[in-house]
Amino acid sequence: MTLPLATTSASRPLAPFDPRNWTIDWDALLRSGIALAVAVVIALLLHRLLFAGLRRLALLSETPLDEMVFERLYRPLRWTMVAIAVATASQTDSLLGAIWARISVFAVPALIGWIAYTLIKALAHALEYRAELSPDPVAARSRRTRIAILSRTAIVVVVVITAGLMLLGIPGVRDVGTTLLASAGLAALAVGAAAQPALKSLIAGLQMAITEPLRIGDLVVVDGHTGRVEEIRMSFVIVRTWDERAVVVPTNRFLDNTFENWSRRNEMLTGPVFLHLDPATNIEPIREEFLRFLGTQEQWDGRTARALMTEAHPESIEVRLAMSARTIGDLFDLRCAVREHMIGWLRIEMPNALIRRHLLTAAPVEE
Repeated sequence: MTLPLATTSASRPLAPFDPRNWTIDWDALLRSGIALAVAVVIALLLHRLLFAGLRRLALLSETPLDEMVFERLYRPLRWTMVAIAVATASQTDSLLGAIWARISVFAVPALIGWIAYTLIKALAHALEYRAELSPDPVAARSRRTRIAILSRTAIVVVVVITAGLMLLGIPGVRDVGTTLLASAGLAALAVGAAAQPALKSLIAGLQMAITEPLRIGDLVVVDGHTGRVEEIRMSFVIVRTWDERAVVVPTNRFLDNTFENWSRRNEMLTGPVFLHLDPATNIEPIREEFLRFLGTQEQWDGRTARALMTEAHPESIEVRLAMSARTIGDLFDLRCAVREHMIGWLRIEMPNALIRRHLLTAAPVEE
């Protein structure tokens, strides 16, 4: 094999490096350039024809899921087909073979990792789309949570493996790895101690995906904060409160401590409205008005409607008005409407039932 960039004699020692003595084999460069151009053009044409056929097949499908997957795979498969074409052309051209031998160490793992990453993202997006079409909101939240956690775990694994394969192509890294293997015991202890928080978070995320103590979209109460689960990561969970604050809670917090999940199976809840009234108040008219007003509200689902005296003290009594709704948002609005109506009705119909405390202050004494 002759080098196209320099001419040397194998029968005598190499002369000292002198750029002026170099000669360029233009014919070899031209042949390599033509072979490379032809391979790339053929790869791009095949790629275009392949995806033209795939798009036609996707149009025959009733759902847009096929198009979602194909569009995300368009770019990585194009470069992969170009790489395959260059590798094929390098088998018949010495210059391309020498160049590809150096590039392929990094290009092949990178392309494979890119395809795996894109495929995971595309499948996760398609599965999330299908989950949104489910008529059961609880099942949809459950699927979205599992898809989010498992897809992120798979992406982390793909990135780590791809980076490791690319680094192994560097001779210096291989030498460092060989040196570290000599002290494998100490290195294993150090890496294990350093990676313990990350491994704990990874295991906690997988455990949350399997056991599902909470899901994306659930309404939870944790550390005094009430809000919807907006995002579940391996190491933390984002809870969005009603005033649009984002509360970041460690994932282990939901596995090691107690928290409230108001929408574990569904969002049908029962909520109270408390009235603190005078001890001499007649409860029956209040109960009748509460039931009458509740029957006029669209948010009430008809499951629960009770008015009970739950506390009695010398200075006041407590009346609990319990009601139910289909969703947590409807229950909040219903409680607010009942509270406002009942206070207004008591103010007009039974003013003596309301407890009014006056602060008596002595008039200033004039000297």
